[in-house]
Amino acid sequence: MLKLPNGVSHRPDYLDRPRQQALVDIVRSIVADAPLFVPVMPGTGRPMSVRMTNCGPLGWVTDKERGYRYQPTHPVTGKPWPDMPVELIEIWNDVSGYDKPPQACLVNFYSDEARMGLHQDKDEQDLAAPVVSISLGNSCLFRVGGLARDDRTLSFKLSSGDVVILGAEGRLCFHGVDRIYPSTSTLLKNGGRINLTLRRVTA
Repeated sequence: MLKLPNGVSHRPDYLDRPRQQALVDIVRSIVADAPLFVPVMPGTGRPMSVRMTNCGPLGWVTDKERGYRYQPTHPVTGKPWPDMPVELIEIWNDVSGYDKPPQACLVNFYSDEARMGLHQDKDEQDLAAPVVSISLGNSCLFRVGGLARDDRTLSFKLSSGDVVILGAEGRLCFHGVDRIYPSTSTLLKNGGRINLTLRRVTA
């Protein structure tokens, strides 16, 4: 049995196939209103391998000049982010154990070649609230460590419909995606993986 860091929990098969498909349809409508964009690293301007967008009152963005931050508008279109769908709020209410609603849902699209290096989610003011992560599409190898970048890490597979919660002592654990496993799900017609992360931003 894999022992995850304190405060980190994995709920395999949390969403059945119909609920997964419903979320994919919701993501399509979000992307129609707030197109996917390629984020870049602060300072270097190096593009990340994922494409992303957001929904909710706030959205997470990054650019070369101003770095990581939350803002109420899409960085390309300048329009407000789409409203947070009730289906996502219901998932948050069921698994987060937190009494305030999420304010941002970051939508990351991974091609089968994409990765995400080890990082902390620490741009939020309210670190008492957990981060809730929902996987859709192809499986990935998820890595999680401790509160320091060089702490020991462990990796496990996330499949479509799985949910991971980073909360309490695990809220600031380093984590990332080592690889995507192609052709492990038929949910997304053209392959790849969608990751939805629900966050509470302000205290």
